[in-house]
Amino acid sequence: MYVGVSIVPKYLLASKRIQPTMPRIPLIFIVVILTVLVFMLSLSKGSTSIPFYQLLFSENGQFSTIFLHLRLPRTLTAFVSGSLLALAGTLMQLLLQNPLADPYVLGISGGAAFFTLILMAFGVSEFWLTGGAWLGSLLTIACIFLLVKKHRWQTHALLLSGVALACGFSAGISFILLISPASSLHSMLFWLMGDLNDTRFPWAGLMILSLGFTICLLLAPGLNILGRGEMEARALGLPGNQYRMMLYLLSSLFTASAVTLAGCIGFVGLIIPHISRMLAGYDHRIILPVAALLGGSLVTLADTCARTLLAPQQLPVGILMTMIGVPVFVWLLQR
Repeated sequence: MYVGVSIVPKYLLASKRIQPTMPRIPLIFIVVILTVLVFMLSLSKGSTSIPFYQLLFSENGQFSTIFLHLRLPRTLTAFVSGSLLALAGTLMQLLLQNPLADPYVLGISGGAAFFTLILMAFGVSEFWLTGGAWLGSLLTIACIFLLVKKHRWQTHALLLSGVALACGFSAGISFILLISPASSLHSMLFWLMGDLNDTRFPWAGLMILSLGFTICLLLAPGLNILGRGEMEARALGLPGNQYRMMLYLLSSLFTASAVTLAGCIGFVGLIIPHISRMLAGYDHRIILPVAALLGGSLVTLADTCARTLLAPQQLPVGILMTMIGVPVFVWLLQR
């Protein structure tokens, strides 16, 4: 008698047994409603509070200008940056098997900040600042890639290489701040703490977020097995080295994009993955969309507070994010 042989890899079948701790549909629905409410709050609040319906339906040209050219681009940039950092943190914690890992642990943000500050010191235009952030991120990614390739993407080699580069970039950043004139020092510090002023529509960030998120969902069944440990993943036939390389490249691309859009915003990629796992269990098919929505909502909410607490003066969003992130992280630690 003929016995059919399944061609589906074992790790794909095993991953289907992982169930979230909350029902999927109610959880996704609640997170989506929360995201919509945060969006409406961000668009209506600022140095001047305008009801949301007036922004959409008023014939006042001033309201249209505020909506289309100021608040909508800034809200989208905050949301995209937060989503990218949350996804990067989720992938990075899985890659390094460390709950303290965040998007900045491998020095990618340090490389972006170092090159950006060099260009700021020379007084170049905003376009070149964006290019400098991308250049610094990509060079850091390439350096780490070359350093860990001979070690077959082992976790300890990846972590040690990233920490070494991060320390080097930190020293370079401190040196640039020390020798920079007082006229440019304020803008440098503001950018380092997260700057969402003068933002435009984040077309590139939206494209990277959409494409990268789709790839992450396709990899999610294998990520579930990788999260169970190296030995079980190898026993089930999961190509571990290929998955680790993809995790590194995706998390690095997300981090580079977020830093290019909004500067260095901390704690998002550290606390959001933990909150997502508390809500959704360990199924990455649910964790990833929940993390993206929660991360974007959190940064958008922090930016709204940064624009309104001391209006018309604006605070760096990174300061507000740290004020939110520290008590949340302590609460998570106690849980």
